[in-house]
Amino acid sequence: MISPILVLRPEPGAQATARRARAMGLKPLVCPLFQVEPVQWDAPDPAQYTGILMTSAMAARHAGPALAHYAHLPLFAVGERTAASARTAGFQSVVAGRSDVARLVARIATLGPHRLLHLSGADTVAIETAGIEIERRVVYASRPAQLPENFAASLDEAAGALCHSSRAAQRLSQLVTGSGTRGRLTIITISAAVAEAVGNGWARVAIADKPRDEAMLEMAAQLGGRKKTGAPR
Repeated sequence: MISPILVLRPEPGAQATARRARAMGLKPLVCPLFQVEPVQWDAPDPAQYTGILMTSAMAARHAGPALAHYAHLPLFAVGERTAASARTAGFQSVVAGRSDVARLVARIATLGPHRLLHLSGADTVAIETAGIEIERRVVYASRPAQLPENFAASLDEAAGALCHSSRAAQRLSQLVTGSGTRGRLTIITISAAVAEAVGNGWARVAIADKPRDEAMLEMAAQLGGRKKTGAPR
């Protein structure tokens, strides 16, 4: 039997991950640690910029009607899902970086001078600009979600957890303090920064080979397979 895996990311991403997990034969336990809300923001003059930078699909979902003012500009997105959300929001010229934001910005730098407007979350980490001028506007924020009543039971049942962000990793670390529970949970993270944020004492902290949901789920499938066969970790 496949061991359950905790899905901690906010909605609607949590349900999307759960659907992918079930399609792979996994048993997801959805327990979002945060909820995402729009933030009121002042939309600057689009004429100041040569393009838009999005590092999360959440920006396209929560930026609101003002986003339409920038739809004529090229948009640079981290990941295909962010790119797809930008297209749905009305952007016609979308370039999707397949890796992390640092590599995307470095790629943009090779195209010549740019002044980008970064539509971001309140807790987005600082970006290495690679010589590009980047101005940031916060358009959404993550707030701690109320934990479901079955959270403790889900921890007991799960073999591991998926951490898509540093904030989720930090909150999970604060919530799970007992060495017994930590010592049997494997944490699968989307990046090295998230792995660092989750701290020590877990059975294992694994980093996906690509910063994508699918890569994290592939690791979860391997975890489930090892549980099933009883192979040593």
